[in-house]
Amino acid sequence: MAFIAETRDLTHMYDSNVALDHLTLQIPEGSVFGFIGPNGAGKTTTMRILTTLLTPASGRAWVGGIPVTKDPQGVRQIVGFMPDFFGVYDNMKSWEYLDFFGRAYGVPADRRSTLIKELLELVDLGHKHDDYVMGLSRGMKQRLSLARTMIHDPSLLILDEPASGLDPRARIELRELLKELRAMGKTIMISSHILTELAEMCTHIAIIERGRLLASGDVKDIMRSLQSHLTLEIRILEGVDRAEHILRGHPDILKVQREPAVDYAGNEDNTPESIDDNAIHETDTETITNDHTSETSTQTLLIDYTGDERGASELLAQLITAGVVVVRFSERHSDLEDIFMQVTQGLVQ
Repeated sequence: MAFIAETRDLTHMYDSNVALDHLTLQIPEGSVFGFIGPNGAGKTTTMRILTTLLTPASGRAWVGGIPVTKDPQGVRQIVGFMPDFFGVYDNMKSWEYLDFFGRAYGVPADRRSTLIKELLELVDLGHKHDDYVMGLSRGMKQRLSLARTMIHDPSLLILDEPASGLDPRARIELRELLKELRAMGKTIMISSHILTELAEMCTHIAIIERGRLLASGDVKDIMRSLQSHLTLEIRILEGVDRAEHILRGHPDILKVQREPAVDYAGNEDNTPESIDDNAIHETDTETITNDHTSETSTQTLLIDYTGDERGASELLAQLITAGVVVVRFSERHSDLEDIFMQVTQGLVQ
């Protein structure tokens, strides 16, 4: 796997505070790389080093194979950086703002005009070509700043908290734009506290706390490494007690938990939520007839399952054979919030 950016034993301090503690990081080319951590974890410091805006106390970093401390100009041609507090010039029109940065990056004059129009269309601001920046909404300014990071066609986009302060619609628009940029071949490094949004677009993540890397890699691989078992969700229309009896006696099932029943109108039933995992069911399956679910409600069982996919299919067949009416049988995936809470300790600098 090719890496567009790497760090090795990267260390940096602010007075006596350690911002980065021997950070070794690899960002795969073509990925959407989520950089996750609490405030003060070292995310912005790492990004500023990768964009040549900060010199590390020790350690090394490369972007596109170029050492960031030895050839900063070469790195800047590869990287587009959008800081958490971006600057726009109120007395400029949108096209003038992009033209200013195009000149700064040495984009030829005969190319700038066409490029500016293309970038404004890409970020859905084509209709704001001649509007003053000061009259744009925050979401529009955010998208304009993103267009500015791409004025020199960088391979790597580094975005520090790009969704901060945006309303729900603007966040959705930004997320869709980032997906489009990845489809164009861009590698995107993005930091955010909105973990649910990162989960929808990130292919890889790194979790950092107090300047130390806690986990890094493919999102699915990290989830599998942190969870030794699967969580299966079984939604049942009829026969929940019978199903629970079967599941609790299965050797590959560690735990069975019953969620509140929900009727078709979306209302919670008064069904008991669960039965103690240590309870012993003495009754045979044939004698269990007083199920709590009715024809107008479904009940969900969550089970911790250690078997393989073939075993899961056999388990489903066993439930159906026993007369359990199953309307859903699927794996419930962990999300980035689950991973973050497992890996971090809530420590800040």
